[in-house]
Amino acid sequence: MTTKIKAVVLAAGQGTRLRTGETDAPKVMRLACGKPLLRYVLDSLSFISPKDIIVIVGYKKAEVINNFSGYTFAVQNEQLGTGHAVMAAGHELAEFDGSVLVCYGDMPAVKRGTYEALVRAHMESGDDCTILTGESAIDLPYGRVVRGPDGGFCAIVEDRDCTPEQKNIKELNSGVYVFRAPLLLDALRRVNRNNSQGEYYLTDAPEIILADGGKVGILRRDLGDEILGVNTPEQLAQIEEILRSR
Repeated sequence: MTTKIKAVVLAAGQGTRLRTGETDAPKVMRLACGKPLLRYVLDSLSFISPKDIIVIVGYKKAEVINNFSGYTFAVQNEQLGTGHAVMAAGHELAEFDGSVLVCYGDMPAVKRGTYEALVRAHMESGDDCTILTGESAIDLPYGRVVRGPDGGFCAIVEDRDCTPEQKNIKELNSGVYVFRAPLLLDALRRVNRNNSQGEYYLTDAPEIILADGGKVGILRRDLGDEILGVNTPEQLAQIEEILRSR
C-alpha cells in the first residue's frame, strides 16, 4: 500500500455565530491568543508538505489565501455541506492514489500527535478509511458512531438526525478521517442530500465505502478538549483558555 499522504482542511465558512461589530473575518481567521485558528491547524499538520495540504476556502477567500502562502487552495463557492466541501478539492486529488487526511480549520486544539497517530493507524491497518473518534466531557452536538455486534463500524449519524437511543451513544465522531483518495472521491459522487439539513454529509462516505466491501477502521482516543470546534464566542474563549494552558 502506498504511504503517500495529502491533507484537505475545510476552511470555507463564514462563522456567522462568531461575528461581532469588530470583524466579519472568515471563521478560520478569527484570532485565538493572537493567531488565526487556521494557523494552529496547519502547524499541527506540519508533518505534511504545505504543497500537499489543500485548504478549502470560500467566504472572503482572498483573506485566507493571502495569509497562508505556500499551501494549495480550492474554492467552495456554495456552502452545501462537508461532503460538498471536500469535493471542491476533487481536481487536486483526481490523479492521486495515496491517502487523504480530512480535518477542520476551526478545530485548533487537535494535536500533531493525534493527527500522526491517525495516519499511522490508517497506513498500518491497510484500511480504506480510518475514523478518529473519542469521548469528551464537553457537551457537543457531534455525530454518533454506530457499531455492529462485532464492534466494527456501521455508520455515523449526525446529532440532529439521531434517534433518542442514538443520542445516548458516547462515542463521538471527531470529523477527522483518513481515506484512500480514489475511494473517497468515488463515495462522494454518490452522497445525497436526504437529511434534515439538505446537505452533502462527508459522514456518509465511510458507510458507502463499507457497503462497497471496503475496510473502515476506527482509532478511538481520549480526545478531551482536542475535539472542540469554534462556532460561538463562548467556544472561542474556551479554545483560548485551552491553548494558553499548553
